[in-house]
Amino acid sequence: MSQSQPKRVTIIDTGCANLSSVRFALLRLGAEVSVSRDPAQILASDRVILPGVGSAPAGMQALRDSGVLDSLGQLTQPLLGICLGMQLLGQSSDEGQAQLTGLLPFRCSKLKANGQPLPHMGWNTISPGDHPLFAGIAEGSYLYFVHSYAVAESELTLARCHYGQTFSAAVGRGNLMGVQFHPERSGPVGAKILQNFLEMPS
Repeated sequence: MSQSQPKRVTIIDTGCANLSSVRFALLRLGAEVSVSRDPAQILASDRVILPGVGSAPAGMQALRDSGVLDSLGQLTQPLLGICLGMQLLGQSSDEGQAQLTGLLPFRCSKLKANGQPLPHMGWNTISPGDHPLFAGIAEGSYLYFVHSYAVAESELTLARCHYGQTFSAAVGRGNLMGVQFHPERSGPVGAKILQNFLEMPS
């Protein structure tokens, strides 16, 4: 990052608890980071992060309250949804029968954990696909998860994870990407994924 102009990253201010940890993770990678609800600033950024923790209905309400919901569909630069932020990119969620942003064609369903405790919380391995977001990430790398709802495998799947069932650890199409895990809490592997996000072509 130091050899090129720092990327201007805007984290959408949804008021969620992981905003500061995502911000610090990006600052450590040399990015210029802002937390904002200003649609003009979001649209002018090089990269956009949609964070989120909590329930899908509350997450959608936070997006509506922030005034940035319409801006998401106008983005042409890379956007990364994290945890609930990834789920909000879809069409609907079984959690509270929430209608989501509809930016990507998927639905969120409760994990079929087959007797394992929910939420799926802690470290788990992923199987990454061939995508710039996962450049240099080895099969079986560990990442940190906290969730009870998940996205099924589809043509949008960029990485897989298994917890009772196999689900999408990451999804994406075009400039829109999402990760179910928390890269900002996932050590060097998570930092590498964030670095890949910063460095991928716009």
